[in-house]
Amino acid sequence: MAATVISVGDGDTLRVEEAGRKVTIRVACIDAPEMAQAPYGQQARQALSELLPVGSTVTLKAQTKDRYGRTVAEVFTQSGANAGLSLVQQGYAFAYRQYLKQCDEWAYLDREKLARKSCWGSRLLQRDGGSDGKGGSRKGVSAGQLLLPWGGGGVDLPLPEEWQRLAETFRRANGARASSWD
Repeated sequence: MAATVISVGDGDTLRVEEAGRKVTIRVACIDAPEMAQAPYGQQARQALSELLPVGSTVTLKAQTKDRYGRTVAEVFTQSGANAGLSLVQQGYAFAYRQYLKQCDEWAYLDREKLARKSCWGSRLLQRDGGSDGKGGSRKGVSAGQLLLPWGGGGVDLPLPEEWQRLAETFRRANGARASSWD
């Protein structure tokens, strides 16, 4: 179904007008930082706003309603690009593993892996708090901690000059659950 974007709430939520009615859309199969998770929530919202500007036409592939009454849907740009996949590949969102069966699971996981391996992956890895990409709890991860996108909880953020070493460690782990930095 075709719709017109009327606003973007955060990195995975937008409002559209479809057939004369306003509908809140939760972008399917991704999890982006919440707005309170500065600055990553704002960055994810900005990325979605640039991808789906107000007034643009989108195509929705509705899947279900969530517990908040939002329509969960894959969202496609006018050119046919999948907005959720784009955000994951750019490092602004995780593949939401708990709900991936409703989407092209391997495409989302592959895009997340690409983001981790690229310079964009630092956006995934720098998040203060946030999702573990599996719909897991955001509790127990405090500001100033790094959240591993495949679970594992938070760890203290390293000094900036250590990012290259950490990125290489994550590349070697290739998505495996990491228990230490060595």
